[in-house]
Amino acid sequence: MRPPDEHKPSFVRDGATLHAGVAAAVLTDLRNALAHLPPDQAGLRIVGIAALRPLLAPEGTIGAVAAAVLGPRCRPVRAILFDKSGVLNWSLPWHQDRTISVVERLQVDGFGPWTAKQGMPHVAPPFDLLAGMVTVRVHLDAVPHYNAPLLIAPGSHRMGRVPVSEIAAVVRTCGTRACTAQAGDIWLYATPILHASETATRPAHRRVLQVDYAAQDLPGGLRWLGV
Repeated sequence: MRPPDEHKPSFVRDGATLHAGVAAAVLTDLRNALAHLPPDQAGLRIVGIAALRPLLAPEGTIGAVAAAVLGPRCRPVRAILFDKSGVLNWSLPWHQDRTISVVERLQVDGFGPWTAKQGMPHVAPPFDLLAGMVTVRVHLDAVPHYNAPLLIAPGSHRMGRVPVSEIAAVVRTCGTRACTAQAGDIWLYATPILHASETATRPAHRRVLQVDYAAQDLPGGLRWLGV
């Protein structure tokens, strides 16, 4: 049984909140949809898996978590499957997610620089666009404190684009929280929140499907790549 959390984070105040057990009923469907993907990938960008779409749509079990914040017009715009294991026990320093994935590269004022990740065009948009997005993390496996839960800096989503040189100071000011989870839990967080991930002290498979959601169209002919 899950212990009570007397300090459950608030999405508005902290930029993240836990939706316990929301995806439990669709875990088998989710695992089956992802079963053909190669294991032990630090971060595998996902597009074109038809079986995921009804789950991630705003009326779907997973998408409804994002739609409760962004409204029914939101859509999944990027998905990444993260995995940690005894084979691949990686870490990430404190950072903000600052890029989006689009169909093709077009020159639009305010968008740049450009990169390619797994062959997919990515670009840094104006910060206001990121501030209007949310991210869901669907846990396919349990993530106790010793298996590298996501770390967040509560409230850092309200501080705008944080220069790299100031990230450590902001994290000290905001403090940190470990987003532990059980299989079937969903963490919802504001896309610009500062977050990090350490190596696991007792590594086991820690698969997380991370999906970014947005409710607005892109300008200048840019199009979300989607899922």
